[in-house]
Amino acid sequence: MKLPHNISRIEAFSDAVFAFAATLLVVSVGSSSSESIISIDFKLFTGFAVSFFVLVTLWYLHYNFFRRTNYMDNHIIVINAVLLFVVLYYVFPLKTLVNSWFGTEGMTPEKLAGIFELYGLGFALIFMCLALMYWRAYDKTKKYVSAYHLLFYVRHFGIFVLVALISIFVAYLQIGINFGLPGLLYSLLGPLCAGHSYYFFKKFKTE
Repeated sequence: MKLPHNISRIEAFSDAVFAFAATLLVVSVGSSSSESIISIDFKLFTGFAVSFFVLVTLWYLHYNFFRRTNYMDNHIIVINAVLLFVVLYYVFPLKTLVNSWFGTEGMTPEKLAGIFELYGLGFALIFMCLALMYWRAYDKTKKYVSAYHLLFYVRHFGIFVLVALISIFVAYLQIGINFGLPGLLYSLLGPLCAGHSYYFFKKFKTE
């Protein structure tokens, strides 16, 4: 007999993983040899702050998936597990990348390119997982309900993956690495997502 999936258990486990990732960030900041809170390295604190709010943003995107659909199956559970696995490791190269802006990591162009590649890989995997979760929910519910909003997020997060792959390629070739071109490429997300949103909803309004 096939048992129904308990979505609340999946959400609870996911929240626990996000909380654990936040805990790891705090521990990494608190590993300084200084015993005085007044002597906290605020450059490291900035890296922690950026990483933390990125983590909160990822949690919010994950939270919204469960608000937009009640569909759940083993495929989504597996993809969700991969997503959580990547999130646990994603925040650490991001923190190192932020610290490199202040010169705290002694970055060479080769090391910086490697961090951009690692950051881009994590970015691409996270949003690929989100896109695949939305695709699975869309594919399984489109016959019964209007699920075009799920298709929108499949394509929306697909744009994130595409930009990340371009950034990885540019970082691998070390093009403009001295002024952070692989990072600046993520600014393309704004106009690309805005354009996609405009044409997507215009299409569905005319159908």
